[in-house]
Formats: sequence, structure tokens, C-alpha cells
Amino acid sequence: MNRTRLFPIILTGALLLSVSAQGAVFQEALTGSQEVPPNASTATGFVTVTLLGDTLTVDLSFTGLTNIASAGHIHCCTAPGANAIVAVPFSGLPAALSGTYSNTFDLTLAATYNGAFITANGGTAASAEAAFIAGFNSFRTYANIHDSPNFNGGEIRANLVPEPSTSLLLITGLLGVAGLARRKTAP
Repeated sequence: MNRTRLFPIILTGALLLSVSAQGAVFQEALTGSQEVPPNASTATGFVTVTLLGDTLTVDLSFTGLTNIASAGHIHCCTAPGANAIVAVPFSGLPAALSGTYSNTFDLTLAATYNGAFITANGGTAASAEAAFIAGFNSFRTYANIHDSPNFNGGEIRANLVPEPSTSLLLITGLLGVAGLARRKTAP
């Protein structure tokens, strides 16, 4: 194989390794309008979720809940606009109207998941992890915070989508590789 044909392959590999080494970063604002059904809560929040191998890191802030937070978690696996089962509960979420939460989860451990999520996805931590990661990669996860009694189904929610710079880097790199390959095949 000559060097001009090898270059696009090496560039593609380097881009994919670069993105995977940083992990997949998902960021979004939490609002009542994203809940299903939408609600009129004026509470807000922001969540950053980083998936790197078997590790999930969650950084969350919220303010203005109508009652103290009673639960928070990531749900999986459904398209935006629908509700899904709790996959990863946020143990230790502050019971407050406003606050922050940060935790790192080991996705290989059964204790990371809601028991019903494990049961619904093959019955083992490994099968739950595979379903959870597949849900992330297909943008079929969301985070939300509940309070009781005002919003038992969730007061604020964020559909988890890739952070823009990660997506932009990957798309730009792939377009560049496609352009190089196309230029090399043109007469």
C-alpha cells in the first residue's frame, strides 16, 4: 500500500483514538419543559456526564426546585419525548432546593444500577452495562431530578446529547478523511 493511501487510514485511527481517549462527554441544561409530560417549573440545572471505558462521571448542579430533591438519576433507553426506566440512581443527591452533585460510577458493578434495569437488560451487570452504553451512544438517555410531592415524575430533565466540541472534532476529522480519499480517486 502506498503512502498516500495509508495516510487517510492513519488519520482516521488517530481521530478515533483521540475522541475515545477523552471519552464521550454529554452536556445539557435541565428544565421542566423537557420532562414528559412537560411542566411549568422554573427550576433549572446543568449536567455533564462523561463516559470513559467502564467509568461514568456525573457533575450536576440545580437551583430553584419547588420542593427538596427526593431523587435524581439517569434513565435509559428511550428516544427523547418518552419515559424510560431508571438505570443509574444518584445516591447521595442533596435533599435541597438547590445544590451540586458529583460522583463517579463503575459501570461493571451491579450496585451502580437500579435492580429493575439489570433485570430488564439480561440480568447481569455486564448486560446492563452493554445496554446502558448502547443507550448513551444512540442518545437514548436522560437525567432528571424529582421532588415530592410536587413533581414525583420529575421536575427537571435533560436529554443527554454529545458535547458540541467532541461531535465537531469527530465530524470535521471524518469529513477531512473523506475529502482526502475522494481527491486521491479523482482523475
